[in-house]
Amino acid sequence: MIRVKEAVIVEGKYDRIKLSSIIDGLILETDGFRIFQDRERMALLRRLAETRGLLVLTDSDAAGFLIRNHLAGAIPPGRIKNAYIPDLYGKEKRKAKPSKEGKLGVEGVPAGMILEALRRAGVGMEEEQTRTGPAITKTDLYFAGLSGGPQSARKRKELLRRLSLPEHLSANSMPEVLSTFLSREEFLQLAAEL
Repeated sequence: MIRVKEAVIVEGKYDRIKLSSIIDGLILETDGFRIFQDRERMALLRRLAETRGLLVLTDSDAAGFLIRNHLAGAIPPGRIKNAYIPDLYGKEKRKAKPSKEGKLGVEGVPAGMILEALRRAGVGMEEEQTRTGPAITKTDLYFAGLSGGPQSARKRKELLRRLSLPEHLSANSMPEVLSTFLSREEFLQLAAEL
């Protein structure tokens, strides 16, 4: 079990239950899309972001990214971290059928993968947060053929698959996410292999 300083934001109670067996820290739920209209909860999240920071861990489906983007727009950038679970297909044990996209949510992903997602986000690994050298930029994505070209979407999808990152991760979000766990040189080498 790892101790997390930031308040961790998940979608629902089953995600919270799963995460509470892995981390020691404050875990809050968005109650799905209810967060879009819950002003009191958003006020709480803003206050927590100012005092301890937020870590967002939503599902890798389109709904999870809608919630994640809503929070990113409401919380100052320096106060929010994102942890991304990989796209795994299947169904959670408690459900009769798979989700609409067929992907496992936070509750269904193995604990080791969640810990890896937290490590990549910089939780509990302060020494890994401060990488030396320049960060990955949108220009790097362009010159690597990952944005602005006819095959860019296919190449991005392949890169995300290789790194076990969710397919819904946008080109605009990729530089920040990739910079948290890859050096610019590692990124350029990986992009050249595509």
